[in-house]
Amino acid sequence: MGAPQNGSNATATDPSITPSNLVPISNVAVLFFAAFFYLIFFHYEIEEELKRSILINTVLSFVGFIITLLLIPVGSRYVLKRNLFGYDINKKGTPQGSIKVPESLGIVVGIVYLVLVIVYQYFNFTSDSNWLVEYNAALACICFMILLGFVDDVLDIPWRMKLLLPSFAALPLLMAYAGHTTIIIPKPLIPYFGLKVLDLGWIYKLYMGLLAVFCTNSINIHAGLNGLEAGQTAVIASAILIHNVMQIGASSDPEYKQAHAFSIYLVQPLLTTTLGLLCYNWYPSSVFVGDTYTYFAGMAMAVVGILGHFSETLLIFFLPQVFNFLLSLPQLSGYRKCPRHRLPKFDPQTGLLTGTDDGTLVNFSLRCFGRMSEKSLCLLLLVIQALACGFCFFLRYCLAGWYK
Repeated sequence: MGAPQNGSNATATDPSITPSNLVPISNVAVLFFAAFFYLIFFHYEIEEELKRSILINTVLSFVGFIITLLLIPVGSRYVLKRNLFGYDINKKGTPQGSIKVPESLGIVVGIVYLVLVIVYQYFNFTSDSNWLVEYNAALACICFMILLGFVDDVLDIPWRMKLLLPSFAALPLLMAYAGHTTIIIPKPLIPYFGLKVLDLGWIYKLYMGLLAVFCTNSINIHAGLNGLEAGQTAVIASAILIHNVMQIGASSDPEYKQAHAFSIYLVQPLLTTTLGLLCYNWYPSSVFVGDTYTYFAGMAMAVVGILGHFSETLLIFFLPQVFNFLLSLPQLSGYRKCPRHRLPKFDPQTGLLTGTDDGTLVNFSLRCFGRMSEKSLCLLLLVIQALACGFCFFLRYCLAGWYK
């Protein structure tokens, strides 16, 4: 986590921008994609055309990973020239705490992502495709959110205004959305409602907008450690990909399959570009992601959950973010004093973090499990994120056929 120094002339050690964590992150990515492709090509019977589309998307996504690795050092030099840098507060009092760390490198990831998904249209969508309008609306939302996130990084917008930014960014999707506005009533509740499907009308679109606001801000406030923002995004995006493949393999409805394939086309580039960023952002970070990245990642996952029609599942994937939001409510609402950086206390003598009374999952974890290093704490939080995603899959398995 960095303290921004926009326009500052402070002197400090010049940073070294290298992907120091490329090998371990690449190894984890290879293991995940091996399992992912096993499900697509061997475990489930999926149409050849759909396999081809997913494979093309994978190739483009891999290209995006390489481009992200190459462009982040270039982007870092440019933001440093404009004095967009910060100091790592969780290393204050150590030599690493005096290094200028480039801020807002999420702008590189966002641009690479947008180029990839735009180019992908050439391979998968025709001019009369039913999904093209919503696909472009999703891209407009994500592009809008990247812009607003970068504006926030540069101008440092007050947090109350930040709550409104995703509302504006979600407008293209809400206006272009032509899908159903119905929900399936859970089977145990059908006798009470007297119907199996309920049309919510405009209330459904309001829910879509609120989901976009929550997902975007929840990534933004569950932060403060090297690799946490990009790490949680990578875990959730991986879970979304597995969920989509499972739903495609288990369904015989072409429209349902296309909805989940649509989600894959948007999430797979998000995962690979995020992994490229994580090579630089994992402990010890040589770049900071900035609000640009957290807004971009949250909006990208929100739109795929909405257009893929699995928003309930997405919210369960976001359980740690939901818990973090509930812990944060007293401070975000003004009931308790809310400092600018709600971070743990760092002891430069031991290199360990101690939890404070601030309402965040980061501090709550330290209060529960005791003092630990920043890297260990980030790994613990990512394990909790993975367990939440695993719980979602277990819950869906247990309720299949009974709940809906």
